Amino acid sequence: MSDRYPMKLKPYIAETVWGGRRLVEEYGIGPQGRANCAEAWLLSARPNASSVVENGANEGKGLDRLFTERPELFGEKCARKEKFPVLVKFIDAREDLSVQVHPGDDDSAVLLPGESGKDECWYILDAAPGAKIYLGLREAITKAQFTHAIENKTLMSYVQPFEVEQGDFFYIPAGTLHAIGRGVLLAEVQQNSDTTYRVYDYNRLQDGQPRQLHVSQAKAVVDLEPYEPGRQKLGLFGSKKLVANELFTIDEWSGPFGFSDDAEDDSFVSLVFLEVDEEGCTLACAGEELPVHKGDSILIPAGAGEFSVEGKYHVLVTRL
Repeated sequence: MSDRYPMKLKPYIAETVWGGRRLVEEYGIGPQGRANCAEAWLLSARPNASSVVENGANEGKGLDRLFTERPELFGEKCARKEKFPVLVKFIDAREDLSVQVHPGDDDSAVLLPGESGKDECWYILDAAPGAKIYLGLREAITKAQFTHAIENKTLMSYVQPFEVEQGDFFYIPAGTLHAIGRGVLLAEVQQNSDTTYRVYDYNRLQDGQPRQLHVSQAKAVVDLEPYEPGRQKLGLFGSKKLVANELFTIDEWSGPFGFSDDAEDDSFVSLVFLEVDEEGCTLACAGEELPVHKGDSILIPAGAGEFSVEGKYHVLVTRL
């Protein structure tokens, strides 16, 4: 069997103090015995937090190992990278997440060795009535005001809330203050980085202690200008290019009639199925057919050629 076949990925699961159980109960992700499934890392090649191939010739291999052993499967653009460049997640916020900020690729003074910056995107899968996310500042402030607001726990008076609903999409550049509010379920596509600087956590305690804040690092990278997020929404059926830049390209496909695309030599293709008809869908690629269901993450290797999906579907397509 060729290595260039559609690979179903088992996600890495993260539990947190704020996580819910919707990914377990509605998507069948993660074992039932867990306290929660806050995050499912659907496409991850991070050491000790890798997705694992569930089918075919590479069954049982972590994506981190596969990227090291067979870099040609990920394409010419990946070959120019020191590490696998993207990370795709589902996130289920039962409670508010902390207000935080990520460094950019140019913030070398605060980046850990081997880490990149972190631009990210949020696609809202579902939201409770009135649920919010928080993005950027309402108005420009100084670093002194920023520090004072953190110290006096008034930072939220400066941060912008946005009430969200299913289908909203936001691009969040590195340096942007942000937080996911309670009742939000979303898909995230981001640079492959796990560097987060926390600046406010609602005075919560973990094991009897406040969680650590990272004020000095945040001050070095935060954008203190007002932020206007680009907000997009797809129609009922069709396709839309959500992002196309030097970091990643993201398309959204939705419809009842199937679609086809190509995995060319320059990049892998990641398919994350946000919704699938109860009867299921079939993915055809490289002479193989693979049944797919809601929540499935599929990796199409670079150079695999044409692939197609038959059935009713809603899918995020990510490539370099």
